[in-house]
Amino acid sequence: MTVELRHFRCFLAIADTLSVTRAAERLHLTQPAVSRTLRQLEQELGVRLVDRSTHHLALTPDGLSFRDQAAIAVTAFDRALGQARRAAWPLRLGHAWSAAGTYTTALLRRWHEEHPDTPLELLRIDDRTAGLARGDVDAALLRGEVRTPGLLTERLTTEPRVVGLPADDPLARRSVLSLADLADRTLALNSVSGITTLDLWPTAARPASTITIGNTDDWIAAITGGRAVGVTTSATAGMHPHPAMAYVPLADTPPVPVVIAWRDGPGHPRIPDLIRLAREALGGPDDEPPR
Repeated sequence: MTVELRHFRCFLAIADTLSVTRAAERLHLTQPAVSRTLRQLEQELGVRLVDRSTHHLALTPDGLSFRDQAAIAVTAFDRALGQARRAAWPLRLGHAWSAAGTYTTALLRRWHEEHPDTPLELLRIDDRTAGLARGDVDAALLRGEVRTPGLLTERLTTEPRVVGLPADDPLARRSVLSLADLADRTLALNSVSGITTLDLWPTAARPASTITIGNTDDWIAAITGGRAVGVTTSATAGMHPHPAMAYVPLADTPPVPVVIAWRDGPGHPRIPDLIRLAREALGGPDDEPPR
């Protein structure tokens, strides 16, 4: 048997929904057809991709590893097919939150002025690499350390950390806060794409409790609703002002690096132009080599 693109699409539908039934609905196929296609793929690869031993499907370690590679292959095929049908080849720039902060508008406008024939699509994807590792975007603006294999990065700038508080919180009247000021508070942590963890605090002085959220919108809602406080960077304050929210500088923490990342290998031909423009727009050094 030859592995075909339909096998990849079938597996990705199962991986996204963790359900043969919902995957079949998405693909407009019968459940037996979806199960048969998955078995064919597993037999051809010689590995088990999906664990069917429980009432709920789960990807095996091999399935998790294969998912990103399958997504890249399908995306590349769709992009190539789309390019053959239209003149413009959009450059997709992902971000998990806050894009380029207050520099976002300048970056987008400068790109349009300098490269009007190549649309720059800014996409927020709630994922640790903003969809870059699985091929959803061509490049990404990321914060913190990027350790995902197969990605290259260039540091653009750094951002100071701030505390997000309800606007009527007594701490919101302060000009600056410290980690110790938050020790008796509930902390909202973005476990999907955020960079703040309890490791930011000394072990003996960590916040009393935490709540876990999955994106910036839910993070803001948890704080403005009075359920928690949060730690982010100055970019969030610039991109997400809110009448019920206050952002106060956090003094005793290191700044957060902001990087542009791209995959190591063939990619969109305009990626070098995007890296240069991002470096210029965010004010990063011109002589720092990619890492």
